Amino acid sequence: MPLTNEQLNQWETDGYLIIPSMFDAQQIESLKQTMQVIADKGEEVPGWKPLVDVNQTDTETTPLENLGSVLKRYPRYIHPHRYIDLAKELMLDPRVGDVLKQIVGQETVACQSMYYYKPCGSKGQALHQDNLYLQVEPNTCYAAWTAIDPVMPENGGLYVVPGSHRMELKCPTLADESKSFTTHMVDVPKGMKAIPTVMQPGDTLFFNGQIIHGSGMNRSKTLWRRSFICHYMPVTSKCVSKFYFPILGFDGSELTYEASQAGGPCGPEFDGKIPSTYKY
Repeated sequence: MPLTNEQLNQWETDGYLIIPSMFDAQQIESLKQTMQVIADKGEEVPGWKPLVDVNQTDTETTPLENLGSVLKRYPRYIHPHRYIDLAKELMLDPRVGDVLKQIVGQETVACQSMYYYKPCGSKGQALHQDNLYLQVEPNTCYAAWTAIDPVMPENGGLYVVPGSHRMELKCPTLADESKSFTTHMVDVPKGMKAIPTVMQPGDTLFFNGQIIHGSGMNRSKTLWRRSFICHYMPVTSKCVSKFYFPILGFDGSELTYEASQAGGPCGPEFDGKIPSTYKY
């Protein structure tokens, strides 16, 4: 999948790039159904568990005034690739590795996968930078964010701040907990603007781990915003947060890296002033 000069220039200029139809409809539907069966069953499995009594949460009738409660019923699934073969297959798809090699300039390895359900009425995630959490050194991490449902502002689609990938990591302030399920937030730099992404199922948004991005609330009454997100880092990286161990090569082999020191550029737990918590 050779990238065009226009695509490579956009990557260098903006820090992100959308590849249409990275995955086909069958792959997306298979993952969607696999993950939905787990969530709808409502029983704890490795990497995921509901945070409320599943018999007392009706996502079809939850009003917008009760924003956030549906995320307790359908929280994100952490590291599904460790437990679900299809998630691992998509995470390590050679086409993803090929795109990453072209935009990063070298081979990459896989660190993490996540699956977001984001039902109607869900909170968003305040603007942030991924490498504040992965702590990849040197360089940064890279994300491949794949749409499972159509993505638009109405259903809580992703916003990115073009050009912010050229900046250092910014230490977060407190997010608005009525709109974000995470407590960390970084401000849009002066002269820059957050713009929405619009995607179709199977499209993949690649972005630099320094880029400022986030999502709004899902205000749609009918459309969920499911997504499958994977993080990668250059194979020549020295260290990454130990939370992401084991690191995988695209051949599925487990690779050894050093663990980054806790706290990163903002100090341990950001000096304790703004702990990383979740307000579903």
